[in-house]
Amino acid sequence: MEYGLQMFSVRDMTEKDLEGAIRAVAALGYRYIEYAGFFGHDAQTVANWQEAYGVKCSGTHSGWVELRPESIEETIRYHKTIGNPNYIIPGADLSTLEKIDEFCAVMNAAKPRLEAGGIRLGYHNHSHEFVVMPWGSTIHSELEKRCDCDFEIDTYWAFNAGLDPIQVLDRLADRIRVIHLKDGFRGGRGMALGEGEAPVAAVRKKAIEMGILMVVESESLTPDGISEVGRCMDFLRKCDAAD
Repeated sequence: MEYGLQMFSVRDMTEKDLEGAIRAVAALGYRYIEYAGFFGHDAQTVANWQEAYGVKCSGTHSGWVELRPESIEETIRYHKTIGNPNYIIPGADLSTLEKIDEFCAVMNAAKPRLEAGGIRLGYHNHSHEFVVMPWGSTIHSELEKRCDCDFEIDTYWAFNAGLDPIQVLDRLADRIRVIHLKDGFRGGRGMALGEGEAPVAAVRKKAIEMGILMVVESESLTPDGISEVGRCMDFLRKCDAAD
């Protein structure tokens, strides 16, 4: 199996040395990179690093402001250069229906322009999007109705919200191209894969069944990012060997 890594997992390295972080992640066996910022590096430099270390961009966590009409063409040029197939919004202030309306208007206008450049548009959840809001529905259900985008399901945050992530993947299967494979304890304490209580092994099997890419995210930096994502890869290789 080939796995990706959300680079927020090694944020103790990326801001200071993005190239070194890519090199170290590739050496652990990750074959896809999901970026969480580029820290001022131009697109061609990032693309060159990917080629040098044998990884591909599976997606990015990037802001929705960059999709507004005044900036979207520059955004598309950057992401085409690095070969990004999935432009994913990592979260937004969607605490009112009016804010959801504004967000979805920008997303729905941006989606066909991104797709013309070979880039899909997605949204990444945390737990709060699955909580019933004062208006009587959840943020995620409103996005599902109003926003014509994909969903990158963070399976740990869905679990933390009290949902069965397998059921979420089944329900939204036609709108999912990539997921976050993540572990942790209820209450929001993330852990390396295999060290928490989330149904990581079952989610992995479901993702394989669905044919979707798994991007690992592990956030606790214990004792540092590279060590932690190394343990995640060790867990995944044990799963691979057991298949």
